Amino acid sequence: MNTRPAIDDSTGPVSLSVAFNQDNSCFSVGLDSGFCVFRSEPCELQVSQDFNAGIGVAEMLGRANYIAIVGGGRQPKFPQNKVILWDDAKKKAIFTLEFRSQVHRVRLSKSRIVVALQNSVHLYAFSSPPEKLSVFETADNPTGLCCLGSKIIAFPGRTPGQVQLVEIGNGNVSIIPAHSTPLRALELSPDGEIVTTASETGTLVRVFSAANCTRIGELRRGVDPAVIYSIAISPNSALLAVTSDKSTMHIFDLPSLGRSRNGSMISNRPHRNSNSSSATGSADEGNKQKWGILGKIPLLPRVFSDVYSFTSAHFETDDDPQTDLGKRVAMPIPGIPGGKARKGVIGWRDDYTILVIGAGRDGRWEKFILGEGEDGRRHLVRNGWKRYLGKN
Repeated sequence: MNTRPAIDDSTGPVSLSVAFNQDNSCFSVGLDSGFCVFRSEPCELQVSQDFNAGIGVAEMLGRANYIAIVGGGRQPKFPQNKVILWDDAKKKAIFTLEFRSQVHRVRLSKSRIVVALQNSVHLYAFSSPPEKLSVFETADNPTGLCCLGSKIIAFPGRTPGQVQLVEIGNGNVSIIPAHSTPLRALELSPDGEIVTTASETGTLVRVFSAANCTRIGELRRGVDPAVIYSIAISPNSALLAVTSDKSTMHIFDLPSLGRSRNGSMISNRPHRNSNSSSATGSADEGNKQKWGILGKIPLLPRVFSDVYSFTSAHFETDDDPQTDLGKRVAMPIPGIPGGKARKGVIGWRDDYTILVIGAGRDGRWEKFILGEGEDGRRHLVRNGWKRYLGKN
């Protein structure tokens, strides 16, 4: 007699992946039944495509003009070594790119397509059919780390912990020795001037100049190791947000690269007047003064003098491990980069509004506002949340 408990399939679709578009105005969701696109704010469904089969990667160009999709989940719609470019206006696939191994991530711009595999990154011109331009070897890249800017592409190097920067115009390659352990997160600033990284250790976020690959800052998320979920930089390239499996989002001031950035977010806020000196003061108080006089004692461990976040807030991870024979066991999901649905993905709507989305059985959208309190300090407050798949 079969004594195994029945699996409840009546809960509706499950999101396997989530990703913002280039300006964070929309986000795409790969489902175990197809894909959909939501407007970011307010969180509203814009596009829905039911395949009755899984999509593990869904990355869009613009506001769902084109969507690059890859099969995934337990019943994938397409082979996981193929990228299908979907034209939503025509409701059909317009071309397919095929590879020898599973596709982990796709990034799109109006002129380029970047495809990340386990040990390589492939660069194409966005044409019909796409023209292959280059192939770059990488260290193991199970989560498909790659960033596509207007002038450069960033992805892991051949050695774990390194970053490769490729100039789109001339193909020149630069190497950043960012960490001694494999990369876990990688991000470019909107202006393309800053590269930020985190390793598998998850205690530090390092900041580099894209122009000369020099390290210009180091930000401490915490002392305990953590899995970094997402790094994102504000539109004015002044602030950095980072999320991790600690269910906490931290906000940092970024180094200025020779021009004044501190205070730009605060001085633009409509509900409170502030000048550059007061904003800089609050940043110093929140970061370098975290440990007070201890940070100035030279013989103490460096954690006392490191730059910390000036504010933080809790976000929902909604961890929902799969059920195996009635046991709550975290099992990898086939066809998903890293084997787990993405959590804590950050999108800046403007310089003081941050959205955080996560995939999973209970996929969530959360909105946070960065403001200044009566005490003169900057605070991060959750302003709203929603289960975007419509579950109660």
